[in-house]
Amino acid sequence: MRKVPMTVVGEATLRTELNNLKTVQRPRIIADIATAREHGDLKENAEYHAAREEQGFAEGRIKEIEGKLADSQVIDVTTIPHTGKVIFGATVTLFNVDTEETVIYRIVGDDEADVKKKQISYASPIAKAIIGKMEGDEVTIKIPSGEVVYEIEQVEHI
Repeated sequence: MRKVPMTVVGEATLRTELNNLKTVQRPRIIADIATAREHGDLKENAEYHAAREEQGFAEGRIKEIEGKLADSQVIDVTTIPHTGKVIFGATVTLFNVDTEETVIYRIVGDDEADVKKKQISYASPIAKAIIGKMEGDEVTIKIPSGEVVYEIEQVEHI
C-alpha cells in the first residue's frame, strides 16, 4: 500500500480529533442512546434515531481517521537539511512575474490543505509544478485561464 505524506501538525490534528471522538463523543452518544431508550417505543422515538445516526457518523469518522493514520508517512520538515529545494512540508514564497505579487504557500497533505490558510496539497497543480525546484527558479504553472509564471523566492522548513 502506498503511504500518504502528512506533516507533524496534520498527524497531531487527526490524533486530537480521534481522541475526542473516542473519549468524549462516543461515551456521550452512548449515554444519549440509553436515555432515549428509556422514553419507550423506539419506532417513534426521534431522539433515539437521531442519537443512532450520530453514532453512525462518529464511528465512520473514527474508522476513516484510523485508516488515514495507518496509511500515513509523517514527514517532519524541520529535520531535513535546508538546501533551497522545494519539498513536501516546505513553506514557499512565490513571486508572480506578471502581476509582481508575492504569495506564500505551505505544501501539506490532502487532509491538511486549506487555501484560506495558504496551505496547499502536494497533489495540487501549483505544488506539483514547484516540488523539486530550487530557490531562484522560474516555474510556469498552467491554470484554467492560461499560464502564470512564478519565481521561487524563498523556501523555508518551518
